[in-house]
Amino acid sequence: MNPSKDTRRAFLKSVGLGAAALAGRSCARADDARSGKRPNILYIMADDHTTQAFGCYGSRLAKVSPTKNIDRLASQGMRLDACFCTNSICVPSRASILTGQYSHVNKVYTLADKIDPARQNVAKLLRAGGYQTAIVGKWHLKTRPSGFDYWNVLPGQGRYHNPILTEIGRDRKVHQGYVTDIITGLALDWLRKRDTRKPFFLMCHFKSPHGPWHYAKRFKKLFADVTIPEPKSLFEDLAHRSDGSREYGFTIETLTGRMGKKGYPTGRLDVSGLSAKEARRATYQKYLKDYLRCIAGNDGNVGRLLKYLDDKGLADNTVVIYTSDQGFFLGEHNYIDKRWIFEEALRMPFVVRYPPEIKPGSTNDDIIINTDFAGTFLDYAGLKTPADMQGRSFRPNLRGRTPDNWRTSMYYRYWQHCSRPAHYGVRTRRYKLIFFYGLGLGLRGSQKKPTKVGWELYDLQKDPAELRNVYGSTEYASVVRELKGELLRLKKELKDSDRKYPELMAVRARYWD
Repeated sequence: MNPSKDTRRAFLKSVGLGAAALAGRSCARADDARSGKRPNILYIMADDHTTQAFGCYGSRLAKVSPTKNIDRLASQGMRLDACFCTNSICVPSRASILTGQYSHVNKVYTLADKIDPARQNVAKLLRAGGYQTAIVGKWHLKTRPSGFDYWNVLPGQGRYHNPILTEIGRDRKVHQGYVTDIITGLALDWLRKRDTRKPFFLMCHFKSPHGPWHYAKRFKKLFADVTIPEPKSLFEDLAHRSDGSREYGFTIETLTGRMGKKGYPTGRLDVSGLSAKEARRATYQKYLKDYLRCIAGNDGNVGRLLKYLDDKGLADNTVVIYTSDQGFFLGEHNYIDKRWIFEEALRMPFVVRYPPEIKPGSTNDDIIINTDFAGTFLDYAGLKTPADMQGRSFRPNLRGRTPDNWRTSMYYRYWQHCSRPAHYGVRTRRYKLIFFYGLGLGLRGSQKKPTKVGWELYDLQKDPAELRNVYGSTEYASVVRELKGELLRLKKELKDSDRKYPELMAVRARYWD
C-alpha cells in the first residue's frame, strides 16, 4: 500500500472532490474547491436586449450605440456567438433558464402560464449546495420566487418610472426613480449585506429594454442628432416566404399607430403627410432611439455592478454573465418583438467573464441553448446536474475545450399561437428548417383559429440574413430530407411528441412530405 496515495485520497475526500477530481477535472477547479473558494455567480439578464444592440457583436449599431461596460465583460472574457433560446418569449425562456427544461417538460408554454413553485430549479439546488441565493428585478413567472434566500421583484411587467417591487416578507413598495437604477441599487444593497462566509448566486434582472421603451430622463438628448443605420431587410419583399409566415407578425407599422397617439410617454410620433416608406423610416428612427436609450441605462448599471466587484476584490472569483431572455427584432424583416425562430429572435446575447478559466477576448460558436444555463451554474458550484434537466454544462466550452460529443443541432418550438403562428424547427451550424403548423392546441394564451401551414429552409452560410427561403429548391432536396430526420430525432430525444395532438398529426400527415 502506498502511503502517499492513501494520504492524497483522504485529502481529496475531506474537501469533497472524491472521484470527480480523480476523473480529471481542471486543476483550477480543484484548487478552488480545496481552498473553499467556489466562485460567486452574478447573472445579469435584460429583457429583450438583442445582439444587434451590443457593441461587442459588431452590428450596424455598434458605432452609434457602444456598450462599453457590457463589452468589457467580452473583452475580459468570452462572447458566445451561437447561444439560442428554445422558445423565444419571456415567460417560457425564464422558466427554461431556471429549470434546465424545455417548455413541454416544465409546463410553461406561453405568456399565460406560470411556473410551479414546487418544481425543482437551479436556485434551490445551489442553496442546498451552500450558496446564498437572491433574485432582484423582473421575475415575470406569475408565482412567488422559490429557492431564493432573498428576493425583491417587480409585479408582472413592472413599470419604468417609480416602480413597485415586492420584497420577501414585506408588502409592495414604491421606489422613486428609474427602474434599472432601482434594481441595480437593490442588488448592490443585498451584496453589501449578504453572508460573506458563503459564495453567492445573484440574479439581477433588468426590465429594460422591454417595450414600451421609456428611458431615463438623463438620456433624452442621446442620439438627438444621429441617424440610426437601417437593417438591409427593413423593406424586404416577403414573396419568398411560405404561406405559414408571410402574413403574420408585428411590424414597424404596428408601432406607427402606438407612437402616434397623443400623450405617448416619449413624445408623439407625427407621420402625417409622409408616404408609407417615409413613415416606416420615421417610425424606425424613433423606435431605435427610444430602445437604445434604454440600453444606455443598462450599460451604465452594469458598470456599477462591476465596480462593486472590483472595489471588494471579488472580480477574480466571480463568474459574471450578461445576457437576455431572448433576442429581439430591431426592424429586420420590418419586424418588432420576438417569438419567431428567425435569427434575431432566436439568438441570445451572452458574454461571460471568469478570469481563472476564461481567456480574455475569446469567442465561441458552439451551439448553446438556454436549457444549458442551469447545469453550467451547478458545474461552477461543484454540484451535479439532475437527470431531469435537459441541458448540459458548457463550462468546458468556455474554457476552450469543447467536448467531442457536443450538439451540432438544436430544437426550437414556439407554442403561443396568436399574432405569430405556432411553429417548430431545427437549426444546425449551416441550416435552419422550420415547420409552421399554425395551431393553438388548446394552450392558454393561444388563439383557436388555425393559420396557414408552411415550410421554410435557410442556408445560413449563403444567406445569414434569411432573405431566401430555399425549401422548394431541388438543389436542397437532400438537405430537407436530412433535416426532417434530424428534427424528428430531436423531438424523440427530448420527448416532445405530437401524438397527443390529433389535429397536429393530421396537419403533419398532409404537409410533412
